[in-house]
Amino acid sequence: MHALLLLMTLLSTQATEPAPPKKETDTGVPIGKGKQKATITITAPTGGWSIDRMLRVEGSVSDATIDPVTISINGDRYLLRTSDGRFQRSFPAASGKNVVTVIATNQAGTVTKQVTTFGQIPSVPLRAVLTSDTDGVYTDLHIYEPTDDSVVNDLVNVTKMAHVYWANTESPSGGTFFLNEQDGSFDQPGYGPYLYIHRAPPRGIYLVTANYWPSGDKSHTVGTLNLTVFEGTPQETRRTIKVPLATPGTTRALAWVRITDSGAQIYAPGVDLPPSVAAAAGKSPWPKNIEAATVGVNKAAPDGGGY
Repeated sequence: MHALLLLMTLLSTQATEPAPPKKETDTGVPIGKGKQKATITITAPTGGWSIDRMLRVEGSVSDATIDPVTISINGDRYLLRTSDGRFQRSFPAASGKNVVTVIATNQAGTVTKQVTTFGQIPSVPLRAVLTSDTDGVYTDLHIYEPTDDSVVNDLVNVTKMAHVYWANTESPSGGTFFLNEQDGSFDQPGYGPYLYIHRAPPRGIYLVTANYWPSGDKSHTVGTLNLTVFEGTPQETRRTIKVPLATPGTTRALAWVRITDSGAQIYAPGVDLPPSVAAAAGKSPWPKNIEAATVGVNKAAPDGGGY
């Protein structure tokens, strides 16, 4: 009888005991601690028309504990760090409409603010943006561009491609890498975004990779790649690719991009059907060794890295 009463007491205690609070690393992106809904002020862009190739997003949120805010530009989502409630970052502008939405969340809920500006600029034929869903990690973006000898006899050689990344921000053909600026610093781990654009991309095969380095108690993240090719034209192609990253020093092939005069194709390893399947049907536009090249990239940085 006493044993039964003791068991019932233990069960009652376990049922009413509150669950331990979740750590920030368990819940993904942290939310602000404020208990009143925040207000968002956007000081840039201000709307209207612009001839600037870069779109500056700047403003503040009343709850300074909200870090980061979410920025959406024409549907592409980025996480942007705040400092005392302030945020700022420049992004490559799109030709035509640029719809900028700022989203902030605290314990009282989510608020949004939106502004639209129109870019009177040429479209950007190739843009890659890589972000992370975790603060305190490095998720470095690396772009490999085609060269005259990067594909020979229908075989791609990554070591012959032009490598554009944080230590080599301009390619011979005109590709540009934008360093990850956070509150005036260019070497801080965080959400990103890491940006790359090419205003006149040569035709051929491109490779987009991520190199992952966690820090502190952050063990894993999800990298999100937004790719846009031939923006604002009938050949426009967009892809969003999400890849989990967990192993320190991991190099992952996120996407191969093939650009031709008639358009673009994107192959995301691990997401799309292998090109060998299409090749069996006589429809593959990719080099014959594209899958083997992907395996080689994922095993080690192709050129020693520069990481």
